[in-house]
Amino acid sequence: MRFPVRKLLSALALLSVAAAPLARADEGEKIVHIRLNGAMKEAPPKMDIGAIFGDEQSSNLFDLVETLRKARTDDSVRALIFDLDEAQLGQAQVQELRSQFEQLRAADKDVWVYSESGGLGLVQLASAASKFVMMPRGEIFLTGIYSAPTYFKGTLDKVGCVADVIHCGAYKAAGEPFTRTGPSKEAEADLNKILDGIYDAIVADIAKSKKMKPEQVRKIIDHGPMSAKEAADAGLVDMLKYREDFIKTVKKRYGNDAKIVRNYGKKKGPEIDFENPFAFFKLFGEMMQGPKKSNNDAIAVIYVDSMITSGKSEEGFTGGNTGSDTVRKAIEDAAKDDNIKAVVLRVDSPGGSAIASEVIAEAAKRCKARKPFVVSMGDVAASGGYYVSCLADCIFAEPGTITGSIGVIGMKLVTNDMWGKIGISHFEYKRGANADLMSSLRPWTDTEKKMMLEMMTRVYDEFKGRVTEGRGKKIKGEIENLAGGRIYTGAQALEVGLIDRLGGMNDAIRFAADQANVSKFDLRVLPAPKNFFDMLSEGMGMKDKDEDNASARRSDKASLFLHSPEIMSAYGALEALDPNGAAALRSALMQLQLFSREKVLMIDSTVATMQ
Repeated sequence: MRFPVRKLLSALALLSVAAAPLARADEGEKIVHIRLNGAMKEAPPKMDIGAIFGDEQSSNLFDLVETLRKARTDDSVRALIFDLDEAQLGQAQVQELRSQFEQLRAADKDVWVYSESGGLGLVQLASAASKFVMMPRGEIFLTGIYSAPTYFKGTLDKVGCVADVIHCGAYKAAGEPFTRTGPSKEAEADLNKILDGIYDAIVADIAKSKKMKPEQVRKIIDHGPMSAKEAADAGLVDMLKYREDFIKTVKKRYGNDAKIVRNYGKKKGPEIDFENPFAFFKLFGEMMQGPKKSNNDAIAVIYVDSMITSGKSEEGFTGGNTGSDTVRKAIEDAAKDDNIKAVVLRVDSPGGSAIASEVIAEAAKRCKARKPFVVSMGDVAASGGYYVSCLADCIFAEPGTITGSIGVIGMKLVTNDMWGKIGISHFEYKRGANADLMSSLRPWTDTEKKMMLEMMTRVYDEFKGRVTEGRGKKIKGEIENLAGGRIYTGAQALEVGLIDRLGGMNDAIRFAADQANVSKFDLRVLPAPKNFFDMLSEGMGMKDKDEDNASARRSDKASLFLHSPEIMSAYGALEALDPNGAAALRSALMQLQLFSREKVLMIDSTVATMQ
């Protein structure tokens, strides 16, 4: 295949222009303006090409926390404006940012929140600001929280498929969407417990910040959607201003010398002498080399932020996956690097493969023997997400984090009747008594179910053993009473000893630094973001250094059906019509994909559709 060299040179020329230094605000007091758009990703991008060409950079929690940490200690920063019109934040992310707001205000920085509309999450976050300002004709869609788990048994019945499911733990409900049309009594009780915990935490946050009684907040929420004026009358909103008038108010408050800075904390591009004919080639060489490695003390941050699978991490239609090979190598690299003094594993995952989870957990154990190893939980760190966390020196979670779900599940889809509906039949041959154990043409026999259950029980016992090994005497009560697939909020998990502290990623990083006895340190994300040469090599079809990894090839092959144009097109249409239904479908497809290549899963998708 011929590579379009002319297009490459044109792109590089544009890159050289885009790499000119960012404009600096004049010296003096600053008002930092931060606009959050769409869903907040956990990890920074592997390489954000859009940002290089001047496009707006996607939001991610890592970079935002770093920006706020810098602003908190910058004497020139007087205030911060958070524009939250289009922000989509998870409950743990809201609680993380509330903590950031409180720390900024404690450092004598004013925090302003502006929005034209929003819902309960906006009110929960904005209540922690110094001032919450809304457009006078804005709306707050205040309706509480809602969850509607999706069940696919009826669909499977129509197409002639049966889900044969085995689970360890009466509360392990991950298989129920494929075997039932509604929840079991155990799953219903568990979800109600979670919803109560999250709702109580939201009410408590608003009541604390607005100096109200919880009963007052509940009454306001039960009033339903309200105008911005009604919200102001109820004490939820501090000012009503159109955007232009709001900016004038801020400028008047801090004086004409204060500058509103919209690129605060962003790295500057390299200086380029355009009169020097060799400057472009110097820039190109620097881009090929990537950023220079620092010898400063560092805290490594490693992400488990999607379904856990064997092989390499991937991006894709289902939101991608976290590959055990990728995370294991990152943890091993951090353990061996003398400049890295501690590791923070950021977990935002419902779990996945039992084998892959064990690979990551073992890597965590070995790293912990060499340096402090801390876990920070995001919105969800359940099942396999808890498995990879439980061996840490210290586990942080937000009050609204979903965690626990200590249990395992095995499943296969029986598709024989589906093929029969379209006239396709099969004739089977086998050698070996159990060669057809995972055949999709029939359910398991009683003997086979016993065989599968024995294997799953071994995995379940190993799961409980890892939890006991990691948590020890911190666990309050018998492990079996905490396991069985039961799920907990972060606050509930703290009560039973499944986590150590309530707090966000910034709290976990500070704790890890204290444990390592370092006060000044860099934050280093692992695996390191790819440089321009890495991206260019992949685009040209050059061999990736991990391309020979067998599990990576298996992972690529297994996910091909999810990347077909037909499925992606249909999903795009569904997402426009019903985002929550689309999210449930995406989660179900990812589960089926995992079951197609893994025998036993540690996964929990109970609250995938919570609003």
